[in-house]
Amino acid sequence: MNPRHYAIIGGVVAAIIGAASVAAAMDGGSDPSATDGPGELPYNAPESAGGTASEGAEELEPATAGAAADSAAASRGAAEYSSADSPGAGGRENPASGATPAPSPAVMVTDGVRHTIPLDRIFSGGPPRDGIPSIDDPVFAAADHDGISDGDVVLGVEIDGEARAYPLSILVWHEIVNDAVGGTMISVTYCPLCYTNQVFERVIGDQPVEFGVSGKLYNSNLLMYDRLTDSYWIQATGEAVVGELAGAKLDIVPFDVITWGDWRDLNPDTLVLTADTGYERPYGVDPYERYFATDRIVFPVSNRDDRLGEKTVILGFGSQNLHRAYVQSDVEDAGAINDVFDGVPILLISEYEQNARAFERTAGGQELTFGYEDGSLVDAETGSVWGYGGAALSGPLEGQQLKRLGFSPGFWFEWVAFHPETELYGDS
Repeated sequence: MNPRHYAIIGGVVAAIIGAASVAAAMDGGSDPSATDGPGELPYNAPESAGGTASEGAEELEPATAGAAADSAAASRGAAEYSSADSPGAGGRENPASGATPAPSPAVMVTDGVRHTIPLDRIFSGGPPRDGIPSIDDPVFAAADHDGISDGDVVLGVEIDGEARAYPLSILVWHEIVNDAVGGTMISVTYCPLCYTNQVFERVIGDQPVEFGVSGKLYNSNLLMYDRLTDSYWIQATGEAVVGELAGAKLDIVPFDVITWGDWRDLNPDTLVLTADTGYERPYGVDPYERYFATDRIVFPVSNRDDRLGEKTVILGFGSQNLHRAYVQSDVEDAGAINDVFDGVPILLISEYEQNARAFERTAGGQELTFGYEDGSLVDAETGSVWGYGGAALSGPLEGQQLKRLGFSPGFWFEWVAFHPETELYGDS
C-alpha cells in the first residue's frame, strides 16, 4: 500500500509515533522513508480548497460524478467519485427487498447511480477501498486476557447472554468488525473522526452481509460499503445513501461504550477482541489523541451549531419526526433522566464513566418515573428496585424487563451535520 495515503493531517492530529513505525504498521512493511513524516493517520488532511465546506473546517475539492474512482483515490487529498465504478452502476436487481426503507430523503438518480446525498459532497479520506481493513475473522480471548487495561475504552455488546468487548484501541485501526453474537450477525463500527460508535445487524433482506471501509467520507463520517451490492452506507446512521440500496436503513443493536474494567464487572464471562487480527498495527497507540483535544474539524461538514463545543460527546435519538441530543456528561451527572421522545416515555441512566443506557420506561402496563435512592434505581410509582440492565430486581414489578433502546453516541458536530434541526435536551 502506498504510504502517501497516510499523509499528515496539518497540525491537528499529532504524531504519537514516528513515521517509520506508522508506515510499517499501515502498509505492512513499505519503505518508511517514503512517508511524509510523523503524524500520519489512516485519513489524509484535505489539501486543496473547493466546495462549500463549513467555516473553520479544512476544505477538500469535491468529487465529480464520472471521474476515475479508485485509481484517483491514490492522489493525496483529492476527492473523487465514479459513476462507472460506483455502487449501484450496472442495473442489477435489488437483492435486498427486505431492507428497511428510510423515510427520507428521496432517492435521486444521476448517471444511473441511485443516491440520497449530493455526490459532489463525497470526499476521499485518502486510503482506497479496504485500505483500512475490516476485521472479518475476529479472534477473542477470555476476560482474564492481559492484553487490555481496566481503563481502556471498549464497545460492549451482549445478546442473548453472550457478551463481547471490542477495544477502541483496535477498532481505531480497522473501524469495522464483522461478527456474530448470540446468533445475531452484527457489524461493530467506529469512526474516530466523529467518535461515532455504532452496532448494526448486518442482514440485508434475509442474507448476511459483510461491511468494509470504502475510503470515502460524507460529513467527515465513514462511508461503509456492503460486499453484496457495493452500496455506500453512512456509519453514523446506518442509512444506505449511494447504490442499489439507497434509501434502506440497517437496524441498530444496543451496545455500551464503557471502560474494560466496568464492562468486565457487568459481564464476567465476556470475551474480548484481541490484537490477533492478521495485520501489524501499533495497537494501544491512539493517533487521534490530539485531534480529540481540539475543536477543529478536518473534513467538510454541511452544518455547524454553536450550542455545544464541536466535539462534545452526545447521545443522539432520532425518528422520522424528531431528533434530539443529550449531552453524555449531563446524563452522568444526573444519574437518571426521564423524558418523552416522539411520544415514547424514555429513561436514560448512567452508573459508569463514559457510559449511558436508554430504555422505554413502561412496565406492567404503566409509565414509570425513575430516580436513584441510596445508590439504587427505583421507580416512584411502585418502589420497585431496578438493575442496570433494565430488569426489576425486587418490589411489585420484580421480574419485569424494560425495553432497551438504541441510540447514536458521537461528537456534536457530526450529529448536527446530519440533523441540523435537532433539539438539545435542556436547551431553553
